[in-house]
Amino acid sequence: MRREEVLGIRAKFPNKIPIIVERSTKERYLPRLDKTKFLVPLELTMGRFMTVIRNRMNLNGRQSLHFMINNQTIVVEMSRTMNEIYKDHKDKDGFLYITYSSQENFG
Repeated sequence: MRREEVLGIRAKFPNKIPIIVERSTKERYLPRLDKTKFLVPLELTMGRFMTVIRNRMNLNGRQSLHFMINNQTIVVEMSRTMNEIYKDHKDKDGFLYITYSSQENFG
């Protein structure tokens, strides 16, 4: 079902990346986002995307935010585009899954 959803999204918006962003199940401090599905421009950098998410949560500069991609701690350069990350890490259903937490999770 999600695969068909992605095919429709990509056909309608070929210059956008479909992303699902969810809070880590172990997270206790950061708020939940008001939505989990995002459609972002291909050229948006990971750094700018992180800023978008921080702003949606109203985080201050002292609150940390860490991303895991497909439930893996992957070191991603903040200057990489979402298109590059999508090509390398998209799920077989076509979405890029990002989990966020206030601390780095290893393993």
